[in-house]
Formats: sequence, C-alpha cells, structure tokens
Amino acid sequence: MSKTVFVMNGPNLNLLGKRQPEIYGSDTLEDVANNCSRVAAEFGLEVRSLQSNHEGQIIDWIHEAREAAVGIILNPGAFTHTSVAILDALNAFEGPVFEVHISQVHKREAFRHHSYVSMRADGIIVGCGIEGYELAMRRMGTLVGG
Repeated sequence: MSKTVFVMNGPNLNLLGKRQPEIYGSDTLEDVANNCSRVAAEFGLEVRSLQSNHEGQIIDWIHEAREAAVGIILNPGAFTHTSVAILDALNAFEGPVFEVHISQVHKREAFRHHSYVSMRADGIIVGCGIEGYELAMRRMGTLVGG
C-alpha cells in the first residue's frame, strides 16, 4: 500500500476563501491541499485531496481509502452533525482518522456541537483555521510516516 493520506472535505468547502470569510478566512481549498502536501512530504507521505458536496461520494472515497490510504483527514462540513452513514464508513477503515474543523464550532450554533465523526476520530482539531489540517497531517505523519 502506498503511503497516501486522503484529505477529504465535505459540502461547501469548495467555496473556501469566498464563503463567509469572517468565519472561514480567505485561504482556499487549494491552499489547504498545498499546505498538506508540504507537511506530508516531511514524513514521506503523499496526499490525495478530495472535496464533494455529496454524502455518497464521501462514503465511496472512505471505502476506497481502505485499500489505497494509510490515513484519512476529514472535514465533513455539515455532514459532521447529520451523517451516521459517514460514521459507519469510517468505522470500516482501519487506519487513523483525524477530524478537522476550520471554525470553532463550539462557539457557534448549538446544532454544530455534536459530531458523529468524532465517535470514530483518533484526533479532532477545531478552530485553528486551515492550520488545523497541517496539525492533523503532522500527527498523521508521526503515526504512519516514514
């Protein structure tokens, strides 16, 4: 198996840098991908960056990761609070999983305080902006790199 980490992003994250910059900042998903690739290379890892607004597509990528990835970094967006199906798919993945949220979800609406994904995540990074992805990648590198 390759030393690939899937970095997956859920709904509306394709609008990163354009949508609500007061909450999510001005960095783009391309910036996230570039930063993750840079950090991953320090640990001899490769990155496959993915984004979908469709729950089923994210589940299919998680299934694919079972054979193609050593770990998953996931920002499930709004599916965080609604998707038992994504949780079930993650429970079938044997490698480390890190959940990332750009904003501090616990300072936002009450419905954002619950995460199904957290029930499977080996680590959760919240409120660190896009730097949260880099932090997750560093931890991933410590666990599966080199």
